[in-house]
Amino acid sequence: MTNAETTAETAAEPAAETPKVGIDTYLEWVKKENIPVIDAIAVDLFSVETKPWARTDVNGAAVHLAGRGDFVSMFLFDIAPGRATSPQRHLYEEVIFALAGRGNTVIEFEDGRKHSFEWGPKSIFAIPLNAKYRIFNGSGAESARLVSTTSLPIMMNLLRNEDFIFKNDWTFDERTGKEKYFTGDGDFVPGRPGTFMWETNFIADSGAIELKNWGERGGGGTTLKFALADGTMNAHISEMPVGTYKKAHRHPADFHVLTIDGQGYSLLWYEGDTDYQRVDWKYGTVLAPLDDMFHQHFNGSAKPARYFATALGSFRFPFTEGKRKALFGNLFKSVKEGGDQIEYEDQAPHVHQMFVDEMKKNGIELKMKEFGGK
Repeated sequence: MTNAETTAETAAEPAAETPKVGIDTYLEWVKKENIPVIDAIAVDLFSVETKPWARTDVNGAAVHLAGRGDFVSMFLFDIAPGRATSPQRHLYEEVIFALAGRGNTVIEFEDGRKHSFEWGPKSIFAIPLNAKYRIFNGSGAESARLVSTTSLPIMMNLLRNEDFIFKNDWTFDERTGKEKYFTGDGDFVPGRPGTFMWETNFIADSGAIELKNWGERGGGGTTLKFALADGTMNAHISEMPVGTYKKAHRHPADFHVLTIDGQGYSLLWYEGDTDYQRVDWKYGTVLAPLDDMFHQHFNGSAKPARYFATALGSFRFPFTEGKRKALFGNLFKSVKEGGDQIEYEDQAPHVHQMFVDEMKKNGIELKMKEFGGK
């Protein structure tokens, strides 16, 4: 066989296909949606650029924080004055926080029942799984901006079928909840400090809802857990009094921490690090510590600082072994006892001194001694 014949025969052979490996179906889906994607460890949600999102008929963006893990991500929605999202329905959970604007949400079920509730800044609501809904901007002059935390990444990567997720007509009647859950009312579920829970689908004002004492996390802090639309999403609000900071701790990735009152900063580091990363925050800032990364929150303002945290794996449905260990023991236990919390007396000296300097700069009285700190 001549060289010419060999070349011709080789050219006739079909080109080898690129091996299908390392695929993230969720990220491939986001790329097709043609919306801005933000990658950061923390971001000011008011500064994120949004663009027209055909699927929702409003402007949107995907927020991919460094610590989002494998299960969840955030989406921003910018609804123009007098506009609304197109009807939505999907086989993933969604917890929504209203950053700005006022409007109403209509949720419709297969049996014809409808629920409509009005929301404003700092409202929180959850969409029952696979229920039809629309979000309306109630203002004819101002835009509304909302952010959602969803379990779409794990659902997309598990099922790998877009139509099954967005065009599925299965109803989850058991997720609907009581009528009062759509009015801002709910049921209190008692527990040990740090695990008190409020079951509902809608919180009118997350900045005003009463929290419960949680001394174990330090600094005289308070907290309240939520069971929203009987979902698997973790949601809780915590608050730090003026002149205080919380104890350092670590847990699995995907906790998205959104500031809803006050301002301050957080320190993030891995065990053994000597240099800590600082993230300053204010209303609308969201951060997500990476997997097993120590982090510590400091109130730098002259009023209580409050944040709203979302993740996958709740007290009711922990979902993973890592969340089960974190939520039922390790977050309440010192690292000296095999847990994931650093007590004040064991933290690096510069941590407290940094806060002392911050309080002096801001003219705020330090109150840590009242709560077992220095």
